[in-house]
Amino acid sequence: MNKKVVLAYSGGLDTSVIIPWLKENYDYEVIAVCVDVGQGQELKDLKAKALSTGASKLYIEDVKEEFITEYVWPTLKTGAIYESKYLLGTSMARPIIVKKLVQIALKEKAEAICHGCTGKGNDQIRFELGIKALAPHLKVIAPWRIWDIKSREDAMAYLEDRGLPVPMKKEESYSRDRNLWHISHEGLELEDPERAPNYEKLLKMTVTPEKAPDEPTLIELEFKQGVPVKLNGESLNPVAILEKLNEIGGKNAIGIVDILENRVVGMKSRGIYETPGGTILYQAHQELEHLCLDQQTYSFKQTIATKFAELIYCGEWFTPLREALSGFTNEIQKTVSGTIKLKLYKGNIIPMGATSPYSLYDESLASFATGELYNHQDAEGFINLFGLPSKVQALMKQRNNIKLG
Repeated sequence: MNKKVVLAYSGGLDTSVIIPWLKENYDYEVIAVCVDVGQGQELKDLKAKALSTGASKLYIEDVKEEFITEYVWPTLKTGAIYESKYLLGTSMARPIIVKKLVQIALKEKAEAICHGCTGKGNDQIRFELGIKALAPHLKVIAPWRIWDIKSREDAMAYLEDRGLPVPMKKEESYSRDRNLWHISHEGLELEDPERAPNYEKLLKMTVTPEKAPDEPTLIELEFKQGVPVKLNGESLNPVAILEKLNEIGGKNAIGIVDILENRVVGMKSRGIYETPGGTILYQAHQELEHLCLDQQTYSFKQTIATKFAELIYCGEWFTPLREALSGFTNEIQKTVSGTIKLKLYKGNIIPMGATSPYSLYDESLASFATGELYNHQDAEGFINLFGLPSKVQALMKQRNNIKLG
């Protein structure tokens, strides 16, 4: 009886090549696994594709809601953004994909897990760190680090030489990754940072600002403990709320990002990300935090957000530190509940008001008129104490004839 390997399968170019390559180079039964995190039409006819290229079976695991509730919402609550731009769409999906791959590998008593990540990318790290954390005894096969195929053109030729279908045209061979949260694009003209992206050919979830409506779109979002629960007054499940926000945001040119990011392996790469619904949620959530979190908590949370983004980007979801940071975030999000109104217009998100039962804004304090809780005369003593270190420093400089300022 042949030993088994579980392949992370998408039906795209790389994994279409990997199935016949595994059968030619290893004495393995290939079990293909597609984890559905919202790829949409990419899953069409997937079973026929997998079996026709040599897989013994195909699992399609629908984890869309779990992806949103257990991975996206925890990341949203931290406000994690990698290098000030990237909303971590691909990075967040990898842990749940790895989790399902491991579960099926254990169920099938497979010896190894195979992935189609390149030797230059981040995903190889995310997949393999996840496997080590969940099932350290499993072998990992990474064809891009072994085989003689050097490019997407080589991969296409490999399939053509064997009479197998090529799942894309050469002139459209962007490297893309899609899920409910976003779609990423790499390759072709994007590899030259001096060139402008061909947005007419590139965009899938959004339109350019020039094609967005000339009238703004108004929306209202309600959050409960940092998680969106209603859109325009309607209670929706996590998948539905994100799908609707993607549609609304996409029509209004929201969430297009062009970034030169630092990969984990040390090089820079350029990507175009479309995250329409996610971009709306991040801004809405931040506006609510401005209303509900005190200054010290909000300030410290910025440090947490940066570290959380780095952990996810580097494939370190299944680590004690990530779990601890999520615990901190869950605690401070207990009062981040309320309603936010936003105006969407040609790529812009404009706040239009926020309300919360946990609001820390007090009009009597903030008003220029004197309120009951604030005595203007108290400010003098506060300033004297707060400025005492500066005053002591200045006096020392005077004593030693050191120039002030």
